[in-house]
Amino acid sequence: MASKRDYYEILGIARSASDEEIKKAYRKLAVKFHPDKNPGDKSAEDKFKELSQAYEALSDPQKRAAYDQFGHAAFDPRARAGNGAGSRGGGFHDPMDIFREVFSGGGGGGSIFESFFGGSGGGEEADPGGPQRGDDLRYDLEISLEDAIHGAEKQITISKPAACDTCSGTGAEKGSRRIACTQCGGRGRVVMSRGIFSIQQTCPRCSGAGQTLEKPCKSCNGQGRRNQSSTITLKIPAGVDDGMRLRSTGNGVAGFRGGPSGDLYVQLQVREHEIFQRDGSNLVCEVPVTFSQAALGADVDVPTLSGGAQIRLPAGTQNGTVFRLKGRGAKDLQGHGTGDLMVRIVVEIPTNLNAAQRQKLEEFAHLCGHDVNPNNRSFFERARSFFS
Repeated sequence: MASKRDYYEILGIARSASDEEIKKAYRKLAVKFHPDKNPGDKSAEDKFKELSQAYEALSDPQKRAAYDQFGHAAFDPRARAGNGAGSRGGGFHDPMDIFREVFSGGGGGGSIFESFFGGSGGGEEADPGGPQRGDDLRYDLEISLEDAIHGAEKQITISKPAACDTCSGTGAEKGSRRIACTQCGGRGRVVMSRGIFSIQQTCPRCSGAGQTLEKPCKSCNGQGRRNQSSTITLKIPAGVDDGMRLRSTGNGVAGFRGGPSGDLYVQLQVREHEIFQRDGSNLVCEVPVTFSQAALGADVDVPTLSGGAQIRLPAGTQNGTVFRLKGRGAKDLQGHGTGDLMVRIVVEIPTNLNAAQRQKLEEFAHLCGHDVNPNNRSFFERARSFFS
């Protein structure tokens, strides 16, 4: 009797493959060798069964760990009991292990539990032959700070599996119908022998639907879906922030057999602005002023995202002083009003003075003498001990 092929070799993956890599490899090969795409091809049917068996073992963490340690003997009841030629030193020596696996649900998959009792033990299963919801999609969208603050309407174009126009998503040629699966007789499940046990499993030919297509649609090869480009209009509400996610209902992958489409989730990325920064619902900007404006006081123009504004600097305004412009920030999405614009004053120190400017500043310094700013006087009084 020929030895069974290695499960990793069957799926064409490395032994270190991740769960996602295992799933992708199986899906790709299952589409290639599915009996519906290879009618009458016994070789393709055998390969599809082999793929299903390998995926069932490697997609379950506990079964995969057992297979990595004991190979195919992990699923041989005789080897598990330690009585057969396939047993390995220190293997599954306890013959009750198989029953523990059955009643524990087999870890993540619970497939053996399903085989015996016709369900996963976690509630009602969806009808495998009925409509099935499509997958959700994610789209990353970069927007400007102005769009985030004021809201915007954007059009995005994505390529996704959409319902086939030719068959309206049924997967069947017009005028044809679905017929009972020849492998399972329309039951959706088949009986397979595993050692001393006869176990029910999902039919590999119809994937549990109990039906196959009499004439698959030529446009979509019976899949009921084809990749198409779709343009979607997305409304961005005012006040969104970087990292937020918007949901566009029904704009995900088309469902199977008339099932609803999944949703589209749009992840927002707000571009860095050259003037403003975001701090919750507030905006922050730095406005440079001259030494004379800060010392003498002045009216200073301030940029905002909703038009120009002006603030009055009192005489003696210090570097780093913050002025608040109410209602010039971002709208709070929880309905708590609108944030403010925080204007931080940056006093610019003149450089490259000409002779006349230098003379005037020296005269100013001479006139000031030791009459320094009260804040500075307080600092030097506190720091006097450090200079003695």
